[in-house]
Amino acid sequence: MLLPTRATPATEATAAPEGRQDSLPSAEAGERRAPRRQPVPVPGPAPTPGPAPGPGLGPTGRDPFLDNAKYLAIVLVAVGHAWEPLREGSRTITALYMLVYAFHMPVFALIAGYLSRDFEATPRKLGALLKRTVLPYVVFETAYTCFTRWSSEDPGRPITLLDPLYLTWFLAALFIWRLTSPLWRTLRHPLPLALTIAALATLSPTDGNDLDLQRVLQFLPYFVLGLCLRPEHFRLLHRREARLLAAPLFACALLLAYWAVPRMNYAWFFHNDSATALGAPAWSGPIMTLATFGCSVLLTAAFLALVPRDRRWFTTLGSGTLYAYLLHGFIAQAAEHWGWYTLPWLHHPTGVATVTLLAAAIMTPLCARPVTQTLSTTLEHPTRWVARR
Repeated sequence: MLLPTRATPATEATAAPEGRQDSLPSAEAGERRAPRRQPVPVPGPAPTPGPAPGPGLGPTGRDPFLDNAKYLAIVLVAVGHAWEPLREGSRTITALYMLVYAFHMPVFALIAGYLSRDFEATPRKLGALLKRTVLPYVVFETAYTCFTRWSSEDPGRPITLLDPLYLTWFLAALFIWRLTSPLWRTLRHPLPLALTIAALATLSPTDGNDLDLQRVLQFLPYFVLGLCLRPEHFRLLHRREARLLAAPLFACALLLAYWAVPRMNYAWFFHNDSATALGAPAWSGPIMTLATFGCSVLLTAAFLALVPRDRRWFTTLGSGTLYAYLLHGFIAQAAEHWGWYTLPWLHHPTGVATVTLLAAAIMTPLCARPVTQTLSTTLEHPTRWVARR
């Protein structure tokens, strides 16, 4: 905001005598008055412009860097689901699958935490949370249950909102995380506490079904890490040195994943089960929590270092990733139901490349404004009858 310009000392020095000359007579009667000097105009208040975009923000107030990151991450989510039926018998696909799953959902949890730094339990923000997480959760949980009854030939599957199905767990997690974000901001050391909670969750084999609490608690450290981040932390990733290190880091991680395929259960990166449920001793749960967290954070940083900072053709698509995330699951499940993956050529390099490109191509229109705007308008309209304005 522009403030009124103060008069300079020179202006004040000339303006004061002018006022006295106008009020006093000339020095000698009958003498011609001294010519009156034109008053020096004093600058008035400048017009107040609208709020200017903050550092790194576009004209709409959105950060193109974060939108780019969300779009690229949601493409990786779809690609990972497309690779899932191709893992059997292919060590390379399994290694790529493990690599992608090591960081794509941590990216979303971290960005969700970063965007929740100013969340307060006000009626306006709670109403927005109701519209954007609770209502889509109810609708898509019901829709996925009905769809699964058809695609998995399990007509007796019950509809319940306590056991998130397939992709809907992230909405339940986002609702819980965001509600608790004011509490995390009051703590002196929130990240160590979140890691402790995640480690303890791996010791409990009975808390996984209700609202998928295993995932909620085990992904919690990434959300809390996002709450702790500031813009200057992201600027460190924009440095040339970080970008140069990112590609070799991914190459080393892929080689490590290839080595680990026959030696490690990649389900540790799902964060969906306890240690004993994964066939490991209970004491290994906290150790793997710290190990996977360090690995995922490192890969997340490398991924963000490679994300473009300026606006690109896909930047606007980053604002529609939530509904694309929820919609693409129907396509992934239908592809398996119709037996598309039984085609032999799909299990060769050409087929894998085709599936990868097709998954990325499908996500692009699902993120487009016509799809997301139609869905958001349709889903959020009923909340006008439920929530106060």
